[in-house]
Amino acid sequence: MSYIFKILDKEKIHTVVPLVYKLNEGKISKTILKQRFSEMISNNYECAVVYDNEKLVGVCGLWFCTRHYSGRSVEPDHLYIKKSYRGNGLGKQFFDWIYNYVNDKGYEVMELNTYVSNSASHKFYFNEGFKILGFHFLKKL
Repeated sequence: MSYIFKILDKEKIHTVVPLVYKLNEGKISKTILKQRFSEMISNNYECAVVYDNEKLVGVCGLWFCTRHYSGRSVEPDHLYIKKSYRGNGLGKQFFDWIYNYVNDKGYEVMELNTYVSNSASHKFYFNEGFKILGFHFLKKL
């Protein structure tokens, strides 16, 4: 199968909302997701996507910054591939494309967070060479 990997045009950011809604298991409304993506797209954020012909089948947000301990860093966020496309190496192909894309932009490291309960993602990221560096904490204000 031949997939198209690319950075989504900012004007089309809301096309990823249905996939991210599924990723969050409906815990965040589509209205709130649309509002948040509208704000995110104007901050050091890009959205990588995967198409199977014209059909959107995968998404991964990319946050760009410079950190004192690691240098120019990119953080993949909300990676989601439709269930019917999983298990055939698409995630690996997508990340290989992302590695090349961010490397060409001059970024040195990749950091990410994943939910403690998402053991499938842990296996994927360990296979990709990621190491656990610390804990991610969250406090609602």
